[in-house]
Amino acid sequence: MQGAVLYGARDVRFEDRAEPTIAEPTDAIISLPVTCICGSDLWPYRGIQATRGPVPMGHEYCGYVEEVGRGVTSLTRGQFVIGSFFASDNTCPHCRHGYQTSCANKTPVGGAQAPRLRVPLADGTLVATREAPDADHIPSMLALSDVMGTGWFAAEAAQVTPGATAVVVGDGAVGLLAVLSAKQMGAERIIAMSRHETRQKLAREFGATDIVTERGDEGVDRIKQLTNGVGADSVLECVGTQESMMQAIKSTRPGGSIGYVGVPHGVTLDGADLFFRHVRLLGGPAPVRRYLPQLIDLVLTGKINPGKVFDLVLPLDQVAEGYRAMDERRAIKTLLRP
Repeated sequence: MQGAVLYGARDVRFEDRAEPTIAEPTDAIISLPVTCICGSDLWPYRGIQATRGPVPMGHEYCGYVEEVGRGVTSLTRGQFVIGSFFASDNTCPHCRHGYQTSCANKTPVGGAQAPRLRVPLADGTLVATREAPDADHIPSMLALSDVMGTGWFAAEAAQVTPGATAVVVGDGAVGLLAVLSAKQMGAERIIAMSRHETRQKLAREFGATDIVTERGDEGVDRIKQLTNGVGADSVLECVGTQESMMQAIKSTRPGGSIGYVGVPHGVTLDGADLFFRHVRLLGGPAPVRRYLPQLIDLVLTGKINPGKVFDLVLPLDQVAEGYRAMDERRAIKTLLRP
């Protein structure tokens, strides 16, 4: 088969790759009707995150079970399934507490920008829908495998509650779906920080009540103005830079909470400064597996449509253009069709 391979900074190629095969009895092979590019893929694409190329790319996936190992008991061929970017057994103590991305036996799932994918620990990782979704629902199902689940974790970690004021730092796919998540959790006021008109429009469609275009300390000052000098109850940090993290911390009221899901790059915190702010911090790789059953139901009942974040659709063989479009912020998120 052919798929996306990263060789170095801004060097993505569509080329021959080995067909996935069952390597362990707990594996499954799935066929992918669609795949996509994640904002976190841009870190290695830009050369900010070191990689030892060539690296098969892609970690978001949903599709149809083609083959299962002899140790897989909960899945059958033909089922439509969704999984997470970390495979997990879903039975260890960390999994039972709802943190499958800290599973004692976790393993990353990669190479999903291709027609087929091997998924380890299939029983614990993959969640099957009751029936195969229609074509219109498949982009939203794909979004559940990472960006929607990550936005949901940001809102949960930030302790968004009915009537709360929430701030979302970041207007990529995760940030926009964090807005949607905060809305679903009952936030009364949702302030989205964005400088891009198309992203602002989608943020408002997802539930944002206010838009702040300023960044850094100016952005913090604007948040304080909007909250009568108090700060936000909940702040959802969806970028991962020093500026975005400090903007989140400084925008939170004493006693408020920050959910941080942007993969940190160059972020350092001053312990003494944090000590006197009285804010809660919880974040990390989103335990997407925990949320999949609930999020699948929200999609199928029409309560959320996270697939709207895909604003560019390309054939998989044009994956390099998909990366360029996201890198240049001409696209929020690229959907690829094998």
